[in-house]
Amino acid sequence: MGASVAPENSFLQLPPHIIIYIVKLCYIARMFSKLKLVKNKPSQYNEKEMLLKNALDVLDTLLSNKLSHLDIKNYHYDASIAVEELGIDEELVMQLLDDYVAQTIKSILQFEEHMLILKGSRSKDQSMDYTPFRELAHKNLGVARNLRIKDAEILLYELMKKDDLEYLITCLEALKACSIRLSPECAYNTLKLIEVKNSLLKNY
Repeated sequence: MGASVAPENSFLQLPPHIIIYIVKLCYIARMFSKLKLVKNKPSQYNEKEMLLKNALDVLDTLLSNKLSHLDIKNYHYDASIAVEELGIDEELVMQLLDDYVAQTIKSILQFEEHMLILKGSRSKDQSMDYTPFRELAHKNLGVARNLRIKDAEILLYELMKKDDLEYLITCLEALKACSIRLSPECAYNTLKLIEVKNSLLKNY
């Protein structure tokens, strides 16, 4: 039997220098494609900046209009007050502050679940039980008071006392935005963690 002959168009039949040239072109094209994808994908830094910007826009809108009567638009948290009044160092205050922000972001989801139940009761003309909603607000209010977070105190007090669902939703939006403003890094990480957790649960 004669020796088998490779197809005339075989890539390996090309001269070595042509093969090397083609391989280099493919490598460059692949790296360029990856670079383009990375360039077009928002970085974590940009995502955090956008999260903070959106929160500040929400606060500017709500605290200038629907919630202007609360007079907290120009409030800025001062950790030194908590340091002085609680007698603990600033590093610990900042750690507790991050814990508060993470807890508040998670609590917003619970508030929203309670809100759905309240809306369902209203649509069916049933008695509306605000107790779970207000108990959650009271729990978060205690932490906000301990850390001397005045804007959160005022918003959580509103959540504890008011009955109008639309107004309560507005207060929740402001509370979330205030938490993001307080610690954008912690809020971003918490939101991402919730996103990953929900994705895993959905695929389970």
